[in-house]
Amino acid sequence: MYKLLIVDDEPTVRYGLQNYFDWSTYGIEVVGEADDGDVALEEVERLKPDLVFTDVKMPNLDGIQLSRELRVRYPDIRIVFISGHNDADYLKSAMQINAVDYIFKPVNLQELKAVVERISAELKEQERVRSLSQDMQVKLRESMPLLREKLLLALIHGQSRAMINLQERIDFLELYLPVDADYGILVMSVDNYAEILDTRTERDRQLLTYAAINICQELIDRDMGGYAFESSNGEYVGLLRWEDDEGHEERLLALAHLIRENLERWMRIGVTIGVGERIKGLRRVSDSYAQAREAAGHKWYLGKNRIITMDSLETLDDRLICINHAQIEKLTTLIKAGDGNELQVELEHVFSQVARNRNGGVGYLRNLSLQIALLAEQLMLELGVGAASVEESPIWETLIQQETIEELQRTLATYLLEVCSLIKDRRSGKSRNLIERVQAIIETRFSENLTVTDIGKEVYLTPTYVSLLYKQETGRTVNEYLTQVRVEQAKKMLRNPQNKFYDICYAVGYADPSYFTKLFKKMTGVTPSTYRDQLL
Repeated sequence: MYKLLIVDDEPTVRYGLQNYFDWSTYGIEVVGEADDGDVALEEVERLKPDLVFTDVKMPNLDGIQLSRELRVRYPDIRIVFISGHNDADYLKSAMQINAVDYIFKPVNLQELKAVVERISAELKEQERVRSLSQDMQVKLRESMPLLREKLLLALIHGQSRAMINLQERIDFLELYLPVDADYGILVMSVDNYAEILDTRTERDRQLLTYAAINICQELIDRDMGGYAFESSNGEYVGLLRWEDDEGHEERLLALAHLIRENLERWMRIGVTIGVGERIKGLRRVSDSYAQAREAAGHKWYLGKNRIITMDSLETLDDRLICINHAQIEKLTTLIKAGDGNELQVELEHVFSQVARNRNGGVGYLRNLSLQIALLAEQLMLELGVGAASVEESPIWETLIQQETIEELQRTLATYLLEVCSLIKDRRSGKSRNLIERVQAIIETRFSENLTVTDIGKEVYLTPTYVSLLYKQETGRTVNEYLTQVRVEQAKKMLRNPQNKFYDICYAVGYADPSYFTKLFKKMTGVTPSTYRDQLL
């Protein structure tokens, strides 16, 4: 409700205005009255009205003087003049004070109604605008972390070079980043990030990022000053502010060591940290970021969990060194022969030859590894050994995820040795017994959350080798056989009406009834409920 104060030296006018008009219809409540301007000022101070209806002529303090005081003290109060004097000078004075309207006595109720309707609408609009402004202020305050992060990202990507009023924007976001100060960058690249993605839920990944940034920020606040934030998936950035020249390089490296140690201790994650050079001016901070990111990227050559500075890097060959067709042919021959020992020697030679590439070295080695793995798959098909499905032997995905040359070489070598063993076992006829053991494990443990990895552990072989061998001997994947066994068991249980559908689902190793229904229908052509109905 809006509050109204009525000011008039005539009691009958005050009584009539208060009692002969339905103020509540317009959301207005008469909260007080006064017989003179000086009394009205006291009432306004006490009641804080939204509206004041005031007579123009009063003995001590008239309506014009009262209104001038109200405009100074309470500029938001709406003022309506009421007077029995049709005087142009009074009307002119009222308009100068920005009164919202002027009503003559005796008051006409229809005229009063029109004035009140307009004032009520204006008050509601004013309240709506005020509420909208307050909401926007709240939303702006809530979005401040996002706006700060957006600006920090713009800084490291060089987008701030052309920004007008950069310091004003920084001050608005309540960041302490003087434009003309000296800065440096740390880039923290999370090691084994692909593995982290695979083993954590989205919620856990977000919590990990939040906690990691908090740890970095606490250490930065304590030792130097600046801001920590996420620049991309698996990469955190420390924007560091130099306050003085004394020992800044030593302090920077000490901070990098602390960050790495604390992330490993509290978060159980390893990081490779690239250190950018000190630069002058906030607009050039992208130069330091580019250096730090390049340094962190050298874990491809130097290994993980390191602190790498630009001046510590060795000069790599800018030429792109490639292997020739004869070397590919030799690898093919060794795989075909199942000669694992010689294959390892040749693979070591190939990698040592191209590992020092600086110009496109990362991409070339990954593509080369994929090409060699593809050759191995083709050889298995040509020799009638067969190839595992991508689902059960994701060698392509695994190779791409490797973050160092050493890991890439080890992953590829392990895969090729398994292919060699597979070819040798096929030739020697030793594989049939292993297939029987795998099937026996599935038939015994189908109700569990059984994976190829679990099966591999029982037969003392890698999951990739088990998958390859099973596909070679049976023409189908391990998971296909597991699904078949589970569906056959479900059919048996469906014959008993007392077995609830969801109990059957859990009993054969599935946690999601809807997923099991789709699998059952795919295998049998009907849903479990339809299958049961056909039996009864």
